[in-house]
Amino acid sequence: MARPVIVPMNLPLQTSTGAVARAPLVLIDCETDQGVRGHAYLFSITPAALRPLTAMVGEMAEMIAGDELLPFEIERKLSQRFTLLGLAGLQRLAQSGIDMVAWDALARARGLPLARLLGGAPKPVRAYNSKGLGIMPAGAAVDEAQKLLAEGFHAAKIRVGRPDAREDLNVVRAVRKAVGDQVTLMCDYNQALTVAEAISRGEMLDDEGLLWIEEPIRHDDYAGCARVADALRTPVQIGENFDSAFSMLSALSAEACDFVMPDVQRIGGVTGWLRAASLAHAAGIEMSTHLFSEVSAHLLCVTPTAHWLEYVDWADAVLATRLTIKDGFALPSEEPGNGIQWDEAAVARYLVS
Repeated sequence: MARPVIVPMNLPLQTSTGAVARAPLVLIDCETDQGVRGHAYLFSITPAALRPLTAMVGEMAEMIAGDELLPFEIERKLSQRFTLLGLAGLQRLAQSGIDMVAWDALARARGLPLARLLGGAPKPVRAYNSKGLGIMPAGAAVDEAQKLLAEGFHAAKIRVGRPDAREDLNVVRAVRKAVGDQVTLMCDYNQALTVAEAISRGEMLDDEGLLWIEEPIRHDDYAGCARVADALRTPVQIGENFDSAFSMLSALSAEACDFVMPDVQRIGGVTGWLRAASLAHAAGIEMSTHLFSEVSAHLLCVTPTAHWLEYVDWADAVLATRLTIKDGFALPSEEPGNGIQWDEAAVARYLVS
């Protein structure tokens, strides 16, 4: 079952590409013949994609109805069915959602948290608060940074990409001065720059103590990313737009970045994540997560080069349980599954009819 909802965000996020004030989500449930129900959700980013994404999830669900609950076999079947259409875009998101919910149902059927089903164990994972610090004046950024850190974090990410590079620099410096050197800060351009701009602006930020500079240029320009990464002292982070382990392999082969951060709904769900984690391990490159904090926390527990969990609370409005944050770490639960449980009253409130 797939249900579309649009939920309010506690902190509307202004990026270099535009503002996001509401989260359009597809809530997915998978029920087995033994009465076990798995849960997962997708983020359609724009409301315009919500209905078609929901419909595609529903079509895929019909294709696997009655099949044995074997995520790898489900992934193989759906990939074969959609090869001619192309395993990207909304297709990739929908199939990743099916994969995530299948793994959750399997974990619940076995009575195991997802991390244990995958051969690991729930454990604390380093997390940074990423749900705010959009494009805003320096004073507002300082206030928001302090609020984000007060929620139990020792790290936060700043969005950059203002028309004037000096404004970006001023904001980064103001936040750093306010929070101190003990706090970890990253920045994210959201693909706003050309290669030349990325090198010029990156060099301006090289002495500001940032952990990484994220997606400075077009996400699939691996040759350009490699030029930027080679020119800067600050590590370059990319990966949220990898649409498979194959695209991640291409990026690693091009030496396009210093760190990777796949998105579980784009990389192919849990199955795709495991393949990507093996590539990062082989390359000796640190791997972080993008969004989907609940599932991603479990996945980091079985990622050999686990780095940072990106924390957002965008699904909290419809969740009955929430990921625990304590002293800078996310604490995935020992309860069976991935930690997602719906607040059905809230779901009914935000359901898109």
